[in-house]
Amino acid sequence: MWELVKAGGWLMWPIVLCSILMLIIIIERAIKLKASTVTPAHLREQLMQHLIEQGDIDRESLENVKLNSPLGDILAAGLMNRQHGIDSMTMHMENRASIAIHQLEKHINMLGTIGAIAPLLGLLGTVLGIISSFLAITEGAMQDPTMLAAGVSQALITTAGGMLVAIPAVMAYRIFQRRIIDINAAFEQEAGLMMQELLDNGLITPR
Repeated sequence: MWELVKAGGWLMWPIVLCSILMLIIIIERAIKLKASTVTPAHLREQLMQHLIEQGDIDRESLENVKLNSPLGDILAAGLMNRQHGIDSMTMHMENRASIAIHQLEKHINMLGTIGAIAPLLGLLGTVLGIISSFLAITEGAMQDPTMLAAGVSQALITTAGGMLVAIPAVMAYRIFQRRIIDINAAFEQEAGLMMQELLDNGLITPR
């Protein structure tokens, strides 16, 4: 591997840096976007059960719920404002959901950027390698094929390196974007179900 990097020339270094950054982002976002971290199972049911049985949830408990997960932050924001009616609840939950989605999207666009830049770096390496080969020909490389081979190998290695980084970066970008869409839908569903249950149990006023 090290020999390939050296053979690819100096342009392999930014490609390698892109690959390291890509791996860091993929691992970090995969952890942050886990369902158990973002939308814990049965959270809404637990909150509603406590609220129905006790008639209220103290602010300290809601603050703890807010800190545990993005979904908890959204639902707690609504419950903290339920005395002001459903419109106020909706506004506060939408605000918190918007902030949560923005935070969950952090660094994901960088994967798309890496997916676009890496093949361009590889293409630049290809062009420079071909130029090097032509220069070698003009300098008499036909008598020494190794001079010509160096430029050709540089062109091929940088192209392959750029593609090897770009393909997983674009795939991860698409997967995470799909995950964000699913999370946003889950936020809307859980918030809507909670408000309906509050209405059904007479715990909030329609307006």
